[in-house]
Amino acid sequence: MEERNGTMSARSAVLSALLGSHPPRLPARHLVRIGALFGIAEGTVRVALSRMVAAGDLVQEGGAYALSQRLVERQARQDESRDPHVKPWDGTWEVAVVTAERRAPADRAAFRHTMTALRLAELREGTWLRPANLVRDWPETVTAQCTLIDGRPHDDPTPLLWDLDGWAAAAARLERALDRALATGDLADGFLVSAAVLRHLLADPLLPDELLPAGWPGAGLRARYDDFDRRYREILQEHLRL
Repeated sequence: MEERNGTMSARSAVLSALLGSHPPRLPARHLVRIGALFGIAEGTVRVALSRMVAAGDLVQEGGAYALSQRLVERQARQDESRDPHVKPWDGTWEVAVVTAERRAPADRAAFRHTMTALRLAELREGTWLRPANLVRDWPETVTAQCTLIDGRPHDDPTPLLWDLDGWAAAAARLERALDRALATGDLADGFLVSAAVLRHLLADPLLPDELLPAGWPGAGLRARYDDFDRRYREILQEHLRL
C-alpha cells in the first residue's frame, strides 16, 4: 500500500476497501466516500478506478467495482491469515530446493513472492523451508521449479529464518493502535490501522507452538482485530449510508 504521512493513495484506499469487503464489491459512491476520508477528491478516485480496471485489478459491474480474480486470491490469503489452517506438528520440515535453470528475472521475482506467500523462508539462495504444520497444497508454479523434501534439521533453524522478536514487537504496537482507533472513533485512522494489521498477519510465519517464544502474540492480535473489525465496520457502514 502506498501510505504516506498517515494517509493513502486513491489506489490503496480502493484496494483496502475491497479487500476488506465480503463479497469484494462496492458501489463507486462508497469508494468515493472512503477516499474522502483521506482528503482524496472524487475525480481522483474515479481516475484511479478507471486505471485499475484497465490494469486488470478491478472489474466494473454497472455502478460498482469488484476485485479481479487475481486479487480475489489475495483476499483469500488475507482471510486465511486471520483464521489460519494449521495441523499438529510432528517435527517435520518442508524443504523446497530450486532445480529449474535459466529463469528470467521476472520469473524469479514472481517465484519469490509465491514462496513468501506460502510462508516459507529462504535459508540460502534456492533453498526454502518451514515447519510442516500448514494445511495447503503446493501450487504448480512451485512443483515445476523445485524438488520437494520432507526432513528434520539437526539444529533448529528458526532464528535464522524469522525475526520473531520484531514481529511480536510490531504486533504489540498494532494492538495499542487498534485500541486508540476505537477510542477516538476516527474513521480514517481506523482504516489505516486495519490495513496495517492485515498486512502484519500476512507476515506471521504461523510456526508451531513448539518453535514460538513464550507469550507469542499471534492469537491475541487476531482476536483483538476480529473484535475491532466488527465494531469498526458497523461505524463505517453507517458513514457510507449517510
